[in-house]
Amino acid sequence: MAKNFVDIPTVKFNNNKEADFFKVLRKRVGSYFKDNAISRYADGRMKFKTIFMIGLYFIPMTILITGLVETVSISYLLWMIMALGMGGIGLSIMHDANHGSYSKSKDVNKVLGYLANFLGAYHRNWKIQHNRLHHSYTNIEGYDEDIMNKIMRFSPYQKRKPYHKYQIIYGPLAYGLATLYWFIGKDFDTLKRFAKSGLFDTTGISKNRALLEIICYKIGYLILTVLIPLYTTSLPWYHTILGFLAMQYMCGMILTLVFQPAHVIDETEFYLPEVDGAIDSNWAIHQMKTTSNFANRNWLLTWYIGGLNFQVEHHLFPNICHIHYRDIAPIVKETAKEFGISYLEHQTFRSALRSHFKVIKELGTGEYDKRLHPAV
Repeated sequence: MAKNFVDIPTVKFNNNKEADFFKVLRKRVGSYFKDNAISRYADGRMKFKTIFMIGLYFIPMTILITGLVETVSISYLLWMIMALGMGGIGLSIMHDANHGSYSKSKDVNKVLGYLANFLGAYHRNWKIQHNRLHHSYTNIEGYDEDIMNKIMRFSPYQKRKPYHKYQIIYGPLAYGLATLYWFIGKDFDTLKRFAKSGLFDTTGISKNRALLEIICYKIGYLILTVLIPLYTTSLPWYHTILGFLAMQYMCGMILTLVFQPAHVIDETEFYLPEVDGAIDSNWAIHQMKTTSNFANRNWLLTWYIGGLNFQVEHHLFPNICHIHYRDIAPIVKETAKEFGISYLEHQTFRSALRSHFKVIKELGTGEYDKRLHPAV
Protein backbone atom coordinates (compact mmCIF):
# COMPACT_ATOMS: atom_id res chain seq x y z
CA MET A 1 0.00 0.00 0.00
CA ALA A 2 1.30 3.44 -0.89
CA LYS A 3 2.00 6.06 1.73
CA ASN A 4 -0.17 9.11 2.01
CA PHE A 5 0.59 11.91 -0.48
CA VAL A 6 2.17 13.85 2.40
CA ASP A 7 5.19 11.54 2.30
CA ILE A 8 5.68 10.72 -1.37
CA PRO A 9 6.92 12.66 -4.42
CA THR A 10 4.71 14.30 -7.02
CA VAL A 11 3.33 11.95 -9.66
CA LYS A 12 5.09 12.29 -13.00
CA PHE A 13 3.17 11.15 -16.06
CA ASN A 14 4.98 10.13 -19.22
CA ASN A 15 3.31 12.72 -21.44
CA ASN A 16 5.68 12.02 -24.31
CA LYS A 17 4.07 8.62 -24.65
CA GLU A 18 1.15 8.54 -27.12
CA ALA A 19 1.06 12.34 -27.02
CA ASP A 20 -0.71 12.74 -30.38
CA PHE A 21 -4.08 11.65 -29.02
CA PHE A 22 -4.59 14.61 -26.72
CA LYS A 23 -2.97 17.07 -29.16
CA VAL A 24 -5.43 16.09 -31.87
CA LEU A 25 -8.37 15.97 -29.47
CA ARG A 26 -7.70 19.43 -28.04
CA LYS A 27 -7.41 20.84 -31.54
CA ARG A 28 -10.70 19.30 -32.63
CA VAL A 29 -12.58 20.42 -29.53
CA GLY A 30 -11.11 23.90 -29.88
CA SER A 31 -12.22 23.98 -33.51
CA TYR A 32 -15.75 23.01 -32.51
CA PHE A 33 -16.10 26.12 -30.35
CA LYS A 34 -14.31 28.38 -32.82
CA ASP A 35 -16.14 27.18 -35.95
CA ASN A 36 -19.53 27.47 -34.26
CA ALA A 37 -18.69 30.77 -32.54
CA ILE A 38 -19.56 29.26 -29.16
CA SER A 39 -18.08 30.24 -25.83
CA ARG A 40 -16.81 27.36 -23.70
CA TYR A 41 -18.34 29.06 -20.66
CA ALA A 42 -21.92 29.17 -19.39
CA ASP A 43 -24.72 30.18 -21.73
CA GLY A 44 -28.38 31.05 -21.18
CA ARG A 45 -29.27 27.46 -20.32
CA MET A 46 -26.67 27.42 -17.58
CA LYS A 47 -27.77 30.77 -16.19
CA PHE A 48 -31.37 29.52 -15.99
CA LYS A 49 -30.17 26.39 -14.19
CA THR A 50 -28.18 28.54 -11.76
CA ILE A 51 -31.27 30.54 -10.79
CA PHE A 52 -33.35 27.38 -10.55
CA MET A 53 -30.91 25.43 -8.34
CA ILE A 54 -30.21 28.35 -6.03
CA GLY A 55 -33.95 28.89 -5.67
CA LEU A 56 -34.48 25.18 -5.06
CA TYR A 57 -32.20 25.44 -2.05
CA PHE A 58 -32.73 28.90 -0.63
CA ILE A 59 -36.50 29.31 -1.07
CA PRO A 60 -37.36 26.31 1.15
CA MET A 61 -34.67 27.46 3.58
CA THR A 62 -36.28 30.91 3.75
CA ILE A 63 -39.69 29.37 4.43
CA LEU A 64 -38.23 27.26 7.24
CA ILE A 65 -36.31 30.21 8.70
CA THR A 66 -39.36 32.45 8.79
CA GLY A 67 -41.31 29.83 10.76
CA LEU A 68 -44.23 29.75 8.33
CA VAL A 69 -44.44 25.96 8.35
CA GLU A 70 -46.99 24.55 10.78
CA THR A 71 -47.31 20.96 9.59
CA VAL A 72 -44.74 18.19 9.97
CA SER A 73 -45.23 16.79 6.47
CA ILE A 74 -44.64 20.16 4.78
CA SER A 75 -41.55 20.67 6.94
CA TYR A 76 -39.97 17.41 5.78
CA LEU A 77 -40.97 18.11 2.18
CA LEU A 78 -39.08 21.42 2.34
CA TRP A 79 -35.99 19.70 3.74
CA MET A 80 -36.11 17.17 0.89
CA ILE A 81 -36.43 19.94 -1.70
CA MET A 82 -33.43 21.62 -0.06
CA ALA A 83 -31.50 18.35 -0.45
CA LEU A 84 -32.22 18.39 -4.18
CA GLY A 85 -31.14 22.03 -4.36
CA MET A 86 -28.03 21.33 -2.32
CA GLY A 87 -27.08 18.51 -4.68
CA GLY A 88 -27.89 20.59 -7.75
CA ILE A 89 -25.76 23.51 -6.61
CA GLY A 90 -22.88 21.23 -5.69
CA LEU A 91 -22.95 19.19 -8.89
CA SER A 92 -23.65 22.02 -11.33
CA ILE A 93 -23.06 25.56 -10.14
CA MET A 94 -20.36 25.41 -7.48
CA HIS A 95 -18.57 22.61 -9.29
CA ASP A 96 -18.18 24.51 -12.56
CA ALA A 97 -17.32 27.74 -10.78
CA ASN A 98 -14.50 26.20 -8.75
CA HIS A 99 -13.11 24.69 -11.94
CA GLY A 100 -13.10 28.18 -13.47
CA SER A 101 -15.36 26.94 -16.26
CA TYR A 102 -18.57 28.78 -15.36
CA SER A 103 -17.46 32.23 -16.49
CA LYS A 104 -14.59 34.05 -18.12
CA SER A 105 -14.73 36.36 -15.09
CA LYS A 106 -12.69 35.13 -12.13
CA ASP A 107 -14.91 37.17 -9.83
CA VAL A 108 -18.06 35.40 -11.01
CA ASN A 109 -16.39 32.03 -10.53
CA LYS A 110 -15.19 33.07 -7.09
CA VAL A 111 -18.63 34.21 -5.92
CA LEU A 112 -20.40 31.09 -7.18
CA GLY A 113 -17.60 28.90 -5.83
CA TYR A 114 -18.28 30.36 -2.37
CA LEU A 115 -21.65 28.60 -2.46
CA ALA A 116 -19.79 25.56 -1.10
CA ASN A 117 -19.76 27.27 2.28
CA PHE A 118 -23.57 27.52 2.24
CA LEU A 119 -23.63 23.74 1.79
CA GLY A 120 -21.50 23.02 4.85
CA ALA A 121 -18.17 22.55 3.02
CA TYR A 122 -15.08 24.77 2.81
CA HIS A 123 -14.37 26.00 -0.71
CA ARG A 124 -10.57 26.10 -0.44
CA ASN A 125 -10.31 22.49 0.72
CA TRP A 126 -12.76 21.41 -1.96
CA LYS A 127 -10.66 22.94 -4.72
CA ILE A 128 -7.50 21.21 -3.49
CA GLN A 129 -9.14 17.83 -3.03
CA HIS A 130 -11.17 17.84 -6.21
CA ASN A 131 -9.27 19.97 -8.71
CA ARG A 132 -5.69 19.15 -7.79
CA LEU A 133 -5.77 15.67 -6.28
CA HIS A 134 -8.73 13.90 -7.85
CA HIS A 135 -8.47 15.37 -11.33
CA SER A 136 -4.70 15.22 -11.57
CA TYR A 137 -4.23 11.77 -10.02
CA THR A 138 -7.45 9.90 -10.73
CA ASN A 139 -7.53 6.41 -9.14
CA ILE A 140 -3.89 6.65 -8.07
CA GLU A 141 -3.43 5.21 -4.61
CA GLY A 142 -2.08 7.67 -2.07
CA TYR A 143 -2.97 10.71 -4.18
CA ASP A 144 -6.61 10.64 -5.28
CA GLU A 145 -8.60 11.78 -2.24
CA ASP A 146 -11.83 10.39 -3.70
CA ILE A 147 -10.64 6.80 -3.19
CA MET A 148 -9.02 7.45 0.20
CA ASN A 149 -11.52 6.49 2.89
CA LYS A 150 -11.24 5.36 6.50
CA ILE A 151 -13.95 2.71 6.33
CA MET A 152 -14.12 1.76 2.63
CA ARG A 153 -11.63 -0.02 0.38
CA PHE A 154 -11.89 1.70 -3.00
CA SER A 155 -8.62 0.46 -4.52
CA PRO A 156 -6.92 -2.95 -4.74
CA TYR A 157 -3.69 -1.25 -3.61
CA GLN A 158 -5.19 -0.38 -0.23
CA LYS A 159 -4.74 -2.75 2.69
CA ARG A 160 -7.75 -5.01 3.09
CA LYS A 161 -9.03 -5.13 6.65
CA PRO A 162 -11.40 -7.74 8.15
CA TYR A 163 -14.40 -5.41 8.20
CA HIS A 164 -14.04 -4.61 4.50
CA LYS A 165 -15.74 -7.90 3.62
CA TYR A 166 -18.94 -6.29 4.91
CA GLN A 167 -18.55 -3.04 2.96
CA ILE A 168 -21.07 -4.13 0.37
CA ILE A 169 -23.59 -3.97 3.24
CA TYR A 170 -22.53 -0.91 5.21
CA GLY A 171 -20.98 1.01 2.32
CA PRO A 172 -24.18 2.03 0.51
CA LEU A 173 -25.67 3.07 3.85
CA ALA A 174 -22.58 5.09 4.74
CA TYR A 175 -22.66 6.97 1.42
CA GLY A 176 -25.47 9.13 2.73
CA LEU A 177 -23.23 10.42 5.52
CA ALA A 178 -20.78 12.07 3.11
CA THR A 179 -21.93 15.69 3.37
CA LEU A 180 -22.66 15.45 7.10
CA TYR A 181 -19.11 14.21 7.69
CA TRP A 182 -17.76 17.00 5.47
CA PHE A 183 -19.63 19.54 7.61
CA ILE A 184 -18.65 18.05 10.98
CA GLY A 185 -15.10 16.78 10.59
CA LYS A 186 -13.64 16.37 7.13
CA ASP A 187 -12.61 19.98 6.54
CA PHE A 188 -10.64 20.05 9.79
CA ASP A 189 -8.89 16.79 8.93
CA THR A 190 -8.05 17.74 5.35
CA LEU A 191 -6.83 21.21 6.33
CA LYS A 192 -4.36 19.63 8.75
CA ARG A 193 -3.09 17.19 6.10
CA PHE A 194 -3.04 19.72 3.26
CA ALA A 195 -1.12 22.22 5.39
CA LYS A 196 1.39 19.57 6.47
CA SER A 197 2.02 18.47 2.89
CA GLY A 198 2.39 22.02 1.56
CA LEU A 199 -0.66 21.67 -0.67
CA PHE A 200 -2.38 24.54 1.12
CA ASP A 201 0.48 26.97 0.40
CA THR A 202 -0.98 27.80 -3.03
CA THR A 203 -4.13 29.28 -1.49
CA GLY A 204 -2.26 32.37 -0.34
CA ILE A 205 -3.52 32.25 3.23
CA SER A 206 -2.15 30.70 6.42
CA LYS A 207 -3.41 27.53 8.07
CA ASN A 208 -4.61 29.55 11.07
CA ARG A 209 -6.62 31.92 8.92
CA ALA A 210 -8.10 28.97 7.05
CA LEU A 211 -9.03 27.32 10.33
CA LEU A 212 -10.73 30.53 11.47
CA GLU A 213 -12.63 30.71 8.16
CA ILE A 214 -13.76 27.11 8.49
CA ILE A 215 -15.02 27.67 12.03
CA CYS A 216 -16.84 30.88 11.08
CA TYR A 217 -18.41 29.40 7.94
CA LYS A 218 -19.59 26.31 9.78
CA ILE A 219 -21.02 28.27 12.69
CA GLY A 220 -22.84 30.50 10.19
CA TYR A 221 -24.14 27.44 8.34
CA LEU A 222 -25.33 25.86 11.59
CA ILE A 223 -27.10 29.05 12.65
CA LEU A 224 -28.78 29.48 9.28
CA THR A 225 -29.94 25.92 8.71
CA VAL A 226 -30.56 24.63 12.23
CA LEU A 227 -30.61 27.19 15.05
CA ILE A 228 -32.86 29.80 13.41
CA PRO A 229 -35.44 27.20 12.28
CA LEU A 230 -35.34 25.74 15.80
CA TYR A 231 -36.16 29.16 17.20
CA THR A 232 -38.82 30.18 14.69
CA THR A 233 -40.76 26.97 14.13
CA SER A 234 -43.81 26.00 16.14
CA LEU A 235 -43.13 22.32 15.51
CA PRO A 236 -41.38 20.11 18.10
CA TRP A 237 -37.61 20.71 18.01
CA TYR A 238 -36.73 17.18 16.99
CA HIS A 239 -38.48 17.57 13.64
CA THR A 240 -36.01 20.33 12.73
CA ILE A 241 -33.04 18.17 13.73
CA LEU A 242 -34.40 15.14 11.89
CA GLY A 243 -35.23 17.27 8.85
CA PHE A 244 -31.70 18.64 8.73
CA LEU A 245 -30.20 15.16 9.07
CA ALA A 246 -32.55 13.80 6.39
CA MET A 247 -31.48 16.61 4.05
CA GLN A 248 -27.81 15.82 4.66
CA TYR A 249 -28.32 12.10 4.17
CA MET A 250 -30.26 12.50 0.94
CA CYS A 251 -27.73 14.93 -0.51
CA GLY A 252 -24.80 12.76 0.58
CA MET A 253 -26.36 9.80 -1.18
CA ILE A 254 -26.96 11.82 -4.36
CA LEU A 255 -23.38 13.11 -4.55
CA THR A 256 -21.73 9.78 -3.79
CA LEU A 257 -23.86 7.82 -6.22
CA VAL A 258 -22.93 10.27 -8.96
CA PHE A 259 -19.16 10.34 -8.42
CA GLN A 260 -18.33 6.74 -7.47
CA PRO A 261 -19.82 4.96 -10.54
CA ALA A 262 -17.66 7.18 -12.73
CA HIS A 263 -14.37 5.83 -11.37
CA VAL A 264 -14.83 2.76 -9.19
CA ILE A 265 -16.39 0.27 -11.57
CA ASP A 266 -15.48 -2.97 -13.30
CA GLU A 267 -13.94 -1.35 -16.37
CA THR A 268 -11.79 1.38 -14.81
CA GLU A 269 -8.19 0.82 -13.75
CA PHE A 270 -6.34 1.62 -10.54
CA TYR A 271 -2.72 2.63 -10.21
CA LEU A 272 0.15 2.55 -7.77
CA PRO A 273 3.02 4.90 -8.73
CA GLU A 274 6.65 3.82 -8.77
CA VAL A 275 8.90 4.74 -5.85
CA ASP A 276 9.86 7.99 -7.60
CA GLY A 277 6.20 8.80 -8.32
CA ALA A 278 6.36 7.81 -11.99
CA ILE A 279 3.32 6.63 -13.95
CA ASP A 280 4.21 5.16 -17.34
CA SER A 281 1.24 6.68 -19.10
CA ASN A 282 0.17 9.88 -20.80
CA TRP A 283 -2.06 11.92 -18.48
CA ALA A 284 -4.96 12.10 -20.93
CA ILE A 285 -4.88 8.38 -21.65
CA HIS A 286 -4.70 7.76 -17.90
CA GLN A 287 -7.96 9.70 -17.59
CA MET A 288 -9.52 7.52 -20.28
CA LYS A 289 -8.53 4.38 -18.37
CA THR A 290 -9.77 5.55 -14.98
CA THR A 291 -12.99 7.33 -15.94
CA SER A 292 -16.32 6.20 -17.34
CA ASN A 293 -19.52 7.80 -18.59
CA PHE A 294 -23.03 6.58 -17.82
CA ALA A 295 -26.60 7.23 -18.97
CA ASN A 296 -25.58 9.80 -21.57
CA ARG A 297 -29.00 9.64 -23.22
CA ASN A 298 -30.82 10.50 -20.01
CA TRP A 299 -31.50 14.23 -20.47
CA LEU A 300 -33.04 14.85 -17.07
CA LEU A 301 -30.22 13.13 -15.20
CA THR A 302 -27.65 14.98 -17.29
CA TRP A 303 -29.33 18.30 -16.56
CA TYR A 304 -29.62 17.75 -12.81
CA ILE A 305 -26.14 16.34 -12.10
CA GLY A 306 -24.30 18.96 -14.11
CA GLY A 307 -23.31 16.70 -16.98
CA LEU A 308 -21.16 14.59 -14.67
CA ASN A 309 -22.44 11.45 -16.36
CA PHE A 310 -20.16 12.75 -19.16
CA GLN A 311 -17.29 12.21 -16.77
CA VAL A 312 -14.77 11.40 -19.51
CA GLU A 313 -15.30 14.78 -21.14
CA HIS A 314 -15.22 16.49 -17.76
CA HIS A 315 -11.87 14.96 -16.81
CA LEU A 316 -10.28 15.78 -20.12
CA PHE A 317 -11.73 19.29 -20.30
CA PRO A 318 -12.59 20.52 -16.78
CA ASN A 319 -12.16 24.11 -18.04
CA ILE A 320 -15.24 23.75 -20.26
CA CYS A 321 -18.69 24.38 -18.79
CA HIS A 322 -20.62 21.12 -18.44
CA ILE A 323 -23.47 22.44 -20.56
CA HIS A 324 -21.29 21.64 -23.62
CA TYR A 325 -20.25 18.08 -22.71
CA ARG A 326 -23.02 16.40 -24.70
CA ASP A 327 -21.90 18.27 -27.82
CA ILE A 328 -18.19 17.50 -27.55
CA ALA A 329 -18.70 13.86 -26.48
CA PRO A 330 -18.94 12.56 -30.08
CA ILE A 331 -15.63 14.28 -30.87
CA VAL A 332 -13.95 12.62 -27.88
CA LYS A 333 -15.45 9.23 -28.66
CA GLU A 334 -14.51 9.32 -32.35
CA THR A 335 -10.96 10.51 -31.64
CA ALA A 336 -10.47 7.80 -29.03
CA LYS A 337 -11.66 5.18 -31.54
CA GLU A 338 -9.30 6.57 -34.16
CA PHE A 339 -6.33 6.16 -31.81
CA GLY A 340 -7.42 2.75 -30.53
CA ILE A 341 -8.19 4.02 -27.02
CA SER A 342 -11.10 2.62 -25.03
CA TYR A 343 -13.99 5.00 -24.34
CA LEU A 344 -15.62 3.63 -21.21
CA GLU A 345 -19.36 4.07 -20.79
CA HIS A 346 -22.46 2.44 -19.37
CA GLN A 347 -25.69 2.92 -21.22
CA THR A 348 -27.76 3.33 -18.05
CA PHE A 349 -27.26 4.66 -14.53
CA ARG A 350 -28.51 1.35 -13.15
CA SER A 351 -25.84 -0.52 -15.09
CA ALA A 352 -23.11 1.78 -13.74
CA LEU A 353 -24.34 1.35 -10.16
CA ARG A 354 -24.47 -2.41 -10.57
CA SER A 355 -20.87 -2.41 -11.76
CA HIS A 356 -19.79 -0.14 -8.89
CA PHE A 357 -21.32 -2.29 -6.18
CA LYS A 358 -19.89 -5.43 -7.79
CA VAL A 359 -16.41 -3.91 -7.50
CA ILE A 360 -17.08 -2.74 -3.93
CA LYS A 361 -18.03 -6.28 -2.99
CA GLU A 362 -14.98 -7.81 -4.70
CA LEU A 363 -12.61 -5.25 -3.18
CA GLY A 364 -14.03 -6.09 0.23
CA THR A 365 -13.67 -9.86 -0.12
CA GLY A 366 -10.33 -9.73 -1.93
CA GLU A 367 -11.75 -11.30 -5.07
CA TYR A 368 -10.79 -8.20 -7.08
CA ASP A 369 -7.13 -8.64 -6.09
CA LYS A 370 -6.92 -11.82 -8.18
CA ARG A 371 -7.02 -9.63 -11.28
CA LEU A 372 -3.67 -8.20 -10.21
CA HIS A 373 -2.31 -11.51 -8.89
CA PRO A 374 -4.08 -14.33 -10.79
CA ALA A 375 -2.18 -16.99 -8.85
CA VAL A 376 -3.60 -15.82 -5.50
